[in-house]
Amino acid sequence: MDNSLYVRCDISGDEVVIEAAIPGSELHPRLLAEIKADFPNFKPESYISLNRLMPYVNRAVDRVQLVPAGQQLTAPPDVDANLTLGQRLADKIADFGGSWTFILTFLGVMVSWIGLNAWIFANRGFDPYPFILLNLVLSCLAALQAPVIMMSQNRQEERDRERARQDYEVNLKAESEIRLLQQKVDMLLQKMR
Repeated sequence: MDNSLYVRCDISGDEVVIEAAIPGSELHPRLLAEIKADFPNFKPESYISLNRLMPYVNRAVDRVQLVPAGQQLTAPPDVDANLTLGQRLADKIADFGGSWTFILTFLGVMVSWIGLNAWIFANRGFDPYPFILLNLVLSCLAALQAPVIMMSQNRQEERDRERARQDYEVNLKAESEIRLLQQKVDMLLQKMR
């Protein structure tokens, strides 16, 4: 006596063993959309036999391609392509301001300034000790450099956000393709039993 449960395939109308059928609720959304394109009344609680499902799996896998046939991979849009002069300038100043070249040059200028005024001009130079003019120059430099660096950091955040969005989209596509391929392998394995 056969104790197998049977369900009706809502595509063919045939009675099939439940192990050879899958409910619509367990199908990938793209696969369900492929079936609904041909059978609009197919619902998540409907069943489809593995034999009838295979062509839809093949069609869904064929449609999920990261690069369509005949096309080359294109680079993601360049977020730096339409920068204003101020944005480009802020990036260059921030790059220079955070380099060893700037640090060593700045250190050289300060030592020269102090040495020139304190020792060479014997504190009677253009900026005698306590170097008030040097303090003014340093304050102005810090006051101007901070907002420029912040502008550049904002640009970097925009680039990072765009890169993260693009990575997310690629990951979603890859995950979708892997799920479809996994369903195809599962169905092939069930068919072989």
